[in-house]
Amino acid sequence: MTAMTSAAPARGFDQLGLPQALVHAVEALGFAEPTQIQAAAIPALLSGRDVTGVARTGTGKTAAFGLPLVNAVDPAVRTPQALVLAPTRELAVQVAEALQTFAHPLHQVDVVAVYGGAPFWAQRKALADGAQIVVGTPGRIMDHLGRGTLVLDDVRFVVLDEADEMLRMGFAEDVDTILSSAPAARQTALFSATMPAAIRRVAQQHLTDPVDVTVEGSATAAGSIAQAYAVVPFRERADALARTLEASDADATIVFVRTKSACDDVAAALVPRGIRAAVLNGDVPQADRERIVRRLREGAVDVLVATDVAARGLDVDRIDLVVNFDAPQDAETYVHRIGRTGRADRTGRALTFLAPRERHMVRGLERQTGGRLEEIAPPAQGDVYALRARRALDGLGERLARPRADAYRDALARHAEESGIDVADLAAALLAHAAGDDGTWTAPPPPPPAPDRPARRDRDRPRGGDERPSRRDRTRGTAYRLGVGHRNGARPANIVGAITGAGRLDGKAVGRIDIHDRHSIVEIIGDLPEADRRRIGVARIGGRPLGMEPDRAPRHRPGPRAHDGR
Repeated sequence: MTAMTSAAPARGFDQLGLPQALVHAVEALGFAEPTQIQAAAIPALLSGRDVTGVARTGTGKTAAFGLPLVNAVDPAVRTPQALVLAPTRELAVQVAEALQTFAHPLHQVDVVAVYGGAPFWAQRKALADGAQIVVGTPGRIMDHLGRGTLVLDDVRFVVLDEADEMLRMGFAEDVDTILSSAPAARQTALFSATMPAAIRRVAQQHLTDPVDVTVEGSATAAGSIAQAYAVVPFRERADALARTLEASDADATIVFVRTKSACDDVAAALVPRGIRAAVLNGDVPQADRERIVRRLREGAVDVLVATDVAARGLDVDRIDLVVNFDAPQDAETYVHRIGRTGRADRTGRALTFLAPRERHMVRGLERQTGGRLEEIAPPAQGDVYALRARRALDGLGERLARPRADAYRDALARHAEESGIDVADLAAALLAHAAGDDGTWTAPPPPPPAPDRPARRDRDRPRGGDERPSRRDRTRGTAYRLGVGHRNGARPANIVGAITGAGRLDGKAVGRIDIHDRHSIVEIIGDLPEADRRRIGVARIGGRPLGMEPDRAPRHRPGPRAHDGR
């Protein structure tokens, strides 16, 4: 293996040896100059060398291998000539879209993405029609190889993207089989955020005297990501997260949780507070996953609550905050999680919630990232109210300059005169109302001093290993029966979303939710007009209308899965 080199200084794409058509293509995409990994890897790959590249997601790896890969394809040959392996469906789609964009000036170069969860016949047809570039997940590539719908005889360029993720997800044997099935006389590039011993072994076995390119700091992300942690007991974490997000100016956020059920619980705590959140875990169908990621990119969703597996390969530039709701199980997982932000030249932030007994993890995370984790306290509810008030005041000068402001000024003065209340006090009450502060919240007392004795083991974690604390709540409203349950994919988050969206209700009006196999029981606080109930009844979950009706059954029994809609 050629001695490790740091990435070369950036220079123009026209100086890297690319053909003019590809130079024009990247310039048309708005790429002013190559990133470090592109400046180092592109010339090496164009010269025919194998390459191992260590660089974080978001540093331009796709163009680093994609431009030389497209250049290596012969448009006249209608068989697969280049193969890219990606760990997840989302990454495979993203890479395929980027390669198709690069190849657009070169007519008759087609790219196909093959991955599980999508129709096999459509992928088979694209391969049979002569796609020259194949991007896929190892499992689906193995499926096509086994059925003879993909033949690698003419492959001359192979790329392993996010190789460390593929091995961590258990694809080591599939990767080895695929690489062994490709012609020996090929060019191979391996890109990874980290380079552990297992990846080195893959490189030694399947690459020939590779040029080793490393972008400084690529595995740590410390330079572009401000890292912090907050010590929050588990039972208080959902509320602390909601306050953090409400007070944040982040464009988009990923919240990482450890289990699929925790995804639903966390999202159910956020949606009623007006936070546009969506869930991404292994139970979400592929079509819904693609729709959710698209809405996140377009700004229709601001917060994604996800498990590690579901978020792997996610590449969305809007994400500038990552919250670890559950502490990562190891430092490498932490690096991959926070790597979803701080992409390219952007800065990002990462916040990790820790239980008091997990403080010891901070030092290990700092060693892994080479940066410092600052301890912070989540914003208090009073801080959230103050921020809402400031936002409500922003732009009032412009509103005063527009028509009909005098009418409201006169109404305020008239009411002050009739009621005897000072105008300033009326304005303060209006601002408090705009901030959602009804005056019932009081600042909590300061925490008592820490006891001298050590805290009891697992004090902050729910018993039995469940990630959710138990929630016991007496009936406070009217119960309604919905005609959807587990079989229809009903979850607390989409039930709350359907009710608040179709019924135009405030999220605070949704109380306890009991999800059964074929139906659900939801509690509505306060009055529900008949017209609103009918609108909710025709809303759909899993293709089935909710059919909202008053619940006539006895109320003493709890449902099999109980959630508090708040």
